[in-house]
Amino acid sequence: MMGCHPMASCLSLTLTLFLYQLDVCVSDSHHEECPESCFCTEGINSGLVVHCSSMHLTAVPRDLPNTTQHLYLDNNLLLTIPSDAFKGLPLLFKLDLSHNRLVGLEHGAFRDLADSLRSLDLSSNLLETLDPGAFGDLRAQTNLSQNRWLCDCRLQLAMPQLLLDPSSLAEVMCNSSEPQELGAQGLPFILVATDLDFCATIRRTTDVAMLITMFGWFTMVISYLVYYIRHNQEDAIRHLEYLKSLPNRQGRYEEALTLNTWL
Repeated sequence: MMGCHPMASCLSLTLTLFLYQLDVCVSDSHHEECPESCFCTEGINSGLVVHCSSMHLTAVPRDLPNTTQHLYLDNNLLLTIPSDAFKGLPLLFKLDLSHNRLVGLEHGAFRDLADSLRSLDLSSNLLETLDPGAFGDLRAQTNLSQNRWLCDCRLQLAMPQLLLDPSSLAEVMCNSSEPQELGAQGLPFILVATDLDFCATIRRTTDVAMLITMFGWFTMVISYLVYYIRHNQEDAIRHLEYLKSLPNRQGRYEEALTLNTWL
């Protein structure tokens, strides 16, 4: 029995070295996948947590691993999120874009994340309005607090399409409003949106424009009818005078009477 111990120790050491090398290979693989400006750690179910915070980034990294589950891009210098910025990330569950300089979200910016993303942080940026097309069918809980919101009709129509983080609603403030006379500046949007209709002015303007357009078409039709009738009357009068000037006055006279009766 004592003679087996060296063999057992050898096998155990060999297995340990193999597992260590396997772990190193896996770690190196993840390290190679990780963008140069970020660092990655193991997530759940072999996914990755990609940390790109405070890296002075001006654009979303284009070489993000497709196994990314959590992506932290906070405290950078991002100005906008372009279309398809997160394409090829089917497992992305959480996305933090807070504390950047975002002024806009392009159409289709998050459309590829509709099936996976459940947490989106856009707080502490420079956003004034939203393009609903940027979110597509996204149902992630979204934090929109601490931005420079222009409370207007466009924002009023876009907000109901988002699943807003309840804890942040009171901090979604109106930095300005349109029209200004509604007096929404400095108030939480969730509060003023229940009492004020930012789309009323646009609807009134649209109604007036429609009425003007309809009146214009109606005037054109009436003018054409008047012109058509007068033109026919003039032609008929000229034709009547022509007939009177011809020989065989009796037959022409009867024809003229018939024509006059028609007029």
